[in-house]
Amino acid sequence: MKIFTETCLLWLSCILLFSGNHINAFSYDYSATTKCLAEPQRAQYGGGIIVNPEFNQSAEGWNAYGQGEVEERISKAGNSFIVVHSRTHPLDSLSQKVQLEKGKLYSFSAWIQISEGRETVSVIFKTNDELVRGGTVIAEQGCWSLLKGGIVANFSTAVEILFESKNTKVEIWVDNVSLQPFTKKQWKAHQDISIDKVRKSEVRFQVTQANKTAMQGAIVSIKQFKSDFPFGCGMNHIILKSTDYQNWFASRFKFTTFTNEMKWYSTEKKQGQENYTVPDAMVKFAKQNGISIRGHNIFWDDPKYQPDWVKSLSPQDLRKAAEKRINSVVSRYSGQLIAWDVVNENVHFRFFEDKLGENASAEFYSTAYQLDPNAIMFMNEYNTIEYSEDQTVSAANYKKKLEEILQYPGNDRILAGIGLQGRFGSGQPNLAYMRSSLDILGATGVPIWLTEVNVDKDPDQAQYLEEILREGYSHPAVQGIVMFAGPEIAGFKVMPLADTNFQSTPAGDVVDMLLGEWKCSETLEFTADDKGFVDVLLFHGDYNVTVQHTEANSSTTLGLRVTKDIPQATIDVQIHT
Repeated sequence: MKIFTETCLLWLSCILLFSGNHINAFSYDYSATTKCLAEPQRAQYGGGIIVNPEFNQSAEGWNAYGQGEVEERISKAGNSFIVVHSRTHPLDSLSQKVQLEKGKLYSFSAWIQISEGRETVSVIFKTNDELVRGGTVIAEQGCWSLLKGGIVANFSTAVEILFESKNTKVEIWVDNVSLQPFTKKQWKAHQDISIDKVRKSEVRFQVTQANKTAMQGAIVSIKQFKSDFPFGCGMNHIILKSTDYQNWFASRFKFTTFTNEMKWYSTEKKQGQENYTVPDAMVKFAKQNGISIRGHNIFWDDPKYQPDWVKSLSPQDLRKAAEKRINSVVSRYSGQLIAWDVVNENVHFRFFEDKLGENASAEFYSTAYQLDPNAIMFMNEYNTIEYSEDQTVSAANYKKKLEEILQYPGNDRILAGIGLQGRFGSGQPNLAYMRSSLDILGATGVPIWLTEVNVDKDPDQAQYLEEILREGYSHPAVQGIVMFAGPEIAGFKVMPLADTNFQSTPAGDVVDMLLGEWKCSETLEFTADDKGFVDVLLFHGDYNVTVQHTEANSSTTLGLRVTKDIPQATIDVQIHT
């Protein structure tokens, strides 16, 4: 139970701007905190379908699960909560049964504390034959942490909500539990509302004559020629010898990541023999076509993906080789790239930490920043948004690694980035879990990019891709998306966007549709009211604007840039009659 908390919640109203249409949808609460609080915040959505979510009626509606004992306690501030103690099994906890409905998405949250130390605590949805992990938090002694997660119901079933900690010596404290269902239509409405809020801005034009007289009936024509949101695609070396691939790419995308060509095993296959011919040519092509590049990657922490000669180096020789590598590749492209994946997958793996010490990643970020201070320095991991069962790289553990890097002396100045690969398997993606992970990482204030989005082969691959891309684009914390996909002739076999004749595949049709939808593809025309005003909601980006009136002998043309950083602006336009 929460007595009182001052908190700033990001609630998105379910009213479409400028449409006047109300949507019958419960608003989604994107708010989250990564801070450990003295008192928990209130249950989101009033607890949703949870019975007695704030434990105002002691443990009514809840049961002990397993061998643990459940008791109510009250804090000094008068806040009642439930404690599970005397645990002998990781799943010994409290439980409540709820009914899930097929096709609905469920947003979960709870406030968790433990009796000693710091431990991982997960929410588990238990069916008759399956345990599904819905979210994870690193809980602490002496303060409350937000566990946020979710689940998609692929069929109607009763589930039991449990909490898990593998350390059975600790007590699990629980308060303010919520499970809120949403229909797919409501979930899509959240996305549309968020897009209007975070990807667009209101612009007002006032059209007057030179003497400031309003020109009612003036026509304002608006044409967008550049989008402000980075939505890009991976690129590989095949593009250098295929004009069809070049034309296909350049006509669609202005952001890219080279899939393999900048990696250490590509540029220095034999020790001391560096060869940047291919990435140099790809950088040249990108520059010629106005395409921004994410550098991928300086190092990869997975032992499997080191150059063969690196794997057997002594720690002393590895340090020398790594210093040479980072100075070589970052200095070569300094000032030419918008970002670097500095150490790839360094939450899952620790090749360099095992060889060079716990600060290996942090030291690499420090060096990369010194060599290219204007580029965003990213972590880059998989399964943080894709797969709730992979606790290793939960949002909480991702944040922990990021903090370790940024707390290294001097690294607080780094322009850091959170890279989430988005490599989804086949089957229905858990969008509720994806959104909750973005909420948690978004609370850090560090920009998030989806960096390698693709979906495994599936009869519904195109549909799932659309759902994932919409979820990423609509989330307030996401600042860019790059897919690892492309034409089939370039070897993109898992999720080709074009076949061997460069005809769009179903996945490619989705991408083309969204490229058109996420900008003002057509020229927009508006008529000024009796005060000369035109109010419009525009995607962020660059526009050409033409203003004319039937009574005028001339028209006015101007350039307009709409960004999220500029509040609603009034553009004064004069027409000479």
